[in-house]
Amino acid sequence: MRHTIKPSKTLPAAALLAFALALTGCGGGSSENKEASEKRSLTVFNYSEYLDPDVLDAFTEETGIGIKYEEALTPEDMYTKYKSGAIGYDVLCTADYMVKRLISEDEVQKIDLDSFENAGNIGERYWDMAKAFDPDNTYAVPHFWGTLGILYNTTMVDEPVDSWGVLFDGSCAGNIIMQNSERDTFMLALKYLGYSLNTDSEDEIREAQELLMNQEDDVQAWLVDEARDEVVAGNAAMAVVYSGEAYLGHQYNEDLEYVIPKEGSEIWIDSWVVTKDCADKDAAQQFLDYLCREDVAKKNFEYIYYSTPNEAVIDSLDEEDRSNEAMVPSDKATENCEVCTQIDPEVTALYNQLWKELKAN
Repeated sequence: MRHTIKPSKTLPAAALLAFALALTGCGGGSSENKEASEKRSLTVFNYSEYLDPDVLDAFTEETGIGIKYEEALTPEDMYTKYKSGAIGYDVLCTADYMVKRLISEDEVQKIDLDSFENAGNIGERYWDMAKAFDPDNTYAVPHFWGTLGILYNTTMVDEPVDSWGVLFDGSCAGNIIMQNSERDTFMLALKYLGYSLNTDSEDEIREAQELLMNQEDDVQAWLVDEARDEVVAGNAAMAVVYSGEAYLGHQYNEDLEYVIPKEGSEIWIDSWVVTKDCADKDAAQQFLDYLCREDVAKKNFEYIYYSTPNEAVIDSLDEEDRSNEAMVPSDKATENCEVCTQIDPEVTALYNQLWKELKAN
């Protein structure tokens, strides 16, 4: 089905409708339609600094659909806030494994991609990746993707850095910043030990926790977005970061390099979903289709420089950017990588317990 959807070269339907209404003057019917449109709104839940604010304003200007915007720091924070029910979220962007969890809990609605004008801009490779957590590509629309690796300062570390082992061998004690993310942290330990990051083996997960416990004295801090900045400033020799953060880090400090360790890592895909309680599914789908549009996707890409699944945007990049592993990871660099998926509730509970023990250590 996906390959039959072609990128749109025309104005979005909503924009054409707005233009037509403008031509009709101030008749009673048009006024009523405009008033109804102005009352429509969506509450959007996303990660911090993960969308250019200007695209939200432009969407409202084009469609008349207002946007209330909320942010979270991690997938777990987002899930907790969403499940609390304190705010009625309509669409949200979250991690691959969390999307799978929401699907399994019937918390999201199916999306009618056939109604999209711009879904064809998302490359087949990325729809295939998304099948790891959305097998029929019916619930999620990819937003950004990339890898998790090590950003390091070449003047502070003895090269080569090619293994997760550098985080555990004591060579950079006190100069390491780890991701303050439960699954990401256990993931790298599991991959270093030779296990799948999606393992459901309690013995393997506990072995990973033991490795992380023994590393505790070598860790300077547990951070998320700030990890890159600490390495840029020279306050730490290395940090576990997402590939997009690595690209920006190198722009600020040319002594920095990024590596996907040879043991493999995580291919992460953050995607949009429509929540089960979204009352205006049509507006939600208009919003997601809008985000797939080339000009909008490029604006978002240039705002944060994370890898985009929008091939229309990738094709517009120059050769240097397309060959940058932090921006567009190659098949070779990711051959030992896996997409992180949601595991059984019992294993999730085990992760939660072991994570609390690790952070309390």
